[in-house]
Amino acid sequence: MEQDSSKSFKRKFSNAFWVANGVELLERLAYYAVFIVITLYLSNVWGFTDIEAGAISGIFSASLYLLPLFAGAYADKIGFRSAIILAFSLLTLGYAGLGILPTMLESAGLVQYEMTTTFYGLKESYLRWSILPVMALIVIGGSFIKSVISGTVARETTSENRARGYAIFYMMVNIGAFTGKTVVDPLRRSMGDQGLVYLNYFSASMTFLALIAVVLFYKSVKTEGQGKSFREIGQGLIRVLTNWKLLILILIISGFWLIQSQMYATMPKYVIRLIGEEASPGWYANVNPFVVFILVNFVTSLMKKRKAISSMMIGMLIIPLSALVMSLGNQIDTPSIMGMHPVAFMMIVGIAMQAVAECFISPRFLEYFSLQSPKGEEGLYLGFSHLHSFVSYLLAFLMGGYLLDRYLPDPRKFADAQGIIDQTAYAAASANAHYIWYVFVGVGFISAIALFIYGRVTNQGAEMKTEAEKAE
Repeated sequence: MEQDSSKSFKRKFSNAFWVANGVELLERLAYYAVFIVITLYLSNVWGFTDIEAGAISGIFSASLYLLPLFAGAYADKIGFRSAIILAFSLLTLGYAGLGILPTMLESAGLVQYEMTTTFYGLKESYLRWSILPVMALIVIGGSFIKSVISGTVARETTSENRARGYAIFYMMVNIGAFTGKTVVDPLRRSMGDQGLVYLNYFSASMTFLALIAVVLFYKSVKTEGQGKSFREIGQGLIRVLTNWKLLILILIISGFWLIQSQMYATMPKYVIRLIGEEASPGWYANVNPFVVFILVNFVTSLMKKRKAISSMMIGMLIIPLSALVMSLGNQIDTPSIMGMHPVAFMMIVGIAMQAVAECFISPRFLEYFSLQSPKGEEGLYLGFSHLHSFVSYLLAFLMGGYLLDRYLPDPRKFADAQGIIDQTAYAAASANAHYIWYVFVGVGFISAIALFIYGRVTNQGAEMKTEAEKAE
């Protein structure tokens, strides 16, 4: 009986659906392994300051979520299979480049690494900026993935099973995110900053494996929109960019992601500087995908009879409280909580709260956008849905870099010529590190209020339209 039930479940979704979700898992695994320590990689391996690393990371991640709008429209034209093959080819080259380039510079004698200390050699060199073209390959490849995989879920599901399809998709995303982050801390601890370099080879191997899987197994009969002209693509872009109702929702939801993305923009440096090198930011961040994996199907089933906006509203009320919880760790006057440093403990609780909020928001947000997309424009509309991350990541990393520099600066700024840090001066400079999270508490509450107003206005508009149709 259980076997028949399993077969029935699989028949609800096509092979293309399952292949797309499988390679999404590998892509997320590769991405999060690198992204969780991207600011550390840029500062410790390439010598960028907190503000520079924040700006580069912000532009990198924001571009990754801006380009899907255009990549999605182009993917509709060339076909999803061709687009995914192109994407994973570029991603493999990009991740491999992040590992190869600093190794080449080291071989040339321009950079020197030690196992437990940061490197030196590029801080004042223009060669630091040679990393940008390599990061651009990841941005372009990733932009196709963002639109095409979520677009595949839209094409390969029906209105009856779409919410469940996106819940499965989100489970795969978070399995990949969890697995990717588990490799970070062991490498960083065993190899120091060189581990941050070798991490990129791991990510390159994952995207190469995904490329092989797509070439061998990805086939779909859903080809609506394939072969359309650039004129038709342009007309579709204009339609979606002038949809003010969707644009406003994107801007509001950006508030949630601005706070959520501090897990990458601020948290790694925050916990290492307050706790020490024994901190495990990769494991703390893993609480997010673990909780999402456990709860996302339950939450989706719980809220399936409620409107998407209602589900998102619950998540938006949780998110500012998570930032408030994160701020408490630096204010608790006790050496440990349940055997953990208070900063680590409260960070984990806050990240878990963000994961619960994510379960209410993200699958329903994607479902909402997929239902707005005409046949043949799923890539365009699902690419458009990722604009919220363009806005949030750009602001998040810029704000994170500035706030770290202001309230929890790099301890190396307080070191003498021998590298010995003045602990008294540093303690004074970092005494109000928790102020960082107060900023995001405010962002979260403003976003929650905006979504409430949006829901009331759009519902009223829908009711007025219904009444007018009845009158006719």
